[in-house]
Amino acid sequence: MDNKEIDQQLSDETGHLVKLHHIVEDTIKAEKLIVHNLLNPPLEILSQGQKISDKVARFGGSWRFIISFGVILALWITFNAVAIVIYKFDPYPFILLNLILSTIAALQAPIIMMSQNRQEEKDRMRSENDYLINLKAEMQIRSLQQKMDLLLEEQIKTLFETQEKQFNLLKEINLKLDKLRQKTME
Repeated sequence: MDNKEIDQQLSDETGHLVKLHHIVEDTIKAEKLIVHNLLNPPLEILSQGQKISDKVARFGGSWRFIISFGVILALWITFNAVAIVIYKFDPYPFILLNLILSTIAALQAPIIMMSQNRQEEKDRMRSENDYLINLKAEMQIRSLQQKMDLLLEEQIKTLFETQEKQFNLLKEINLKLDKLRQKTME
């Protein structure tokens, strides 16, 4: 190999490394935003009403609530069914109890729905984070694929160049052999 070929090969390798560096830099730039969003999710600022709705929904959907509410209802009905007429504050059709239960249900339903809406928003944010993670993985795979393609392209180019040099050497050897044959025939 002469100096021109060596310089050309070094120049090709430098170009190859520059391409790889560009791929890596582009990948890093694209991933910075994703990583920033994953590491720094927006802070959830809750109002007092949202905190209360979460607590009511958490308590209203628990066994503690169901059992304690069942006990209170049983005591209410038992007391008003068994007590003497003077002490009965809500006699048999239990109209006051129905009013209280209807009021609790009317207030509890929208409060629980508010909490569910907030939970739905949290689920949406989790889904967005999952999407960002998948996007990051896809970008890394794409970057790796680009690097592999570049390496294969360079290897194929080098292989063709080597084959061309070998072919030229074979031609030279063949010419020399032809000259030797001609000399021996003379």
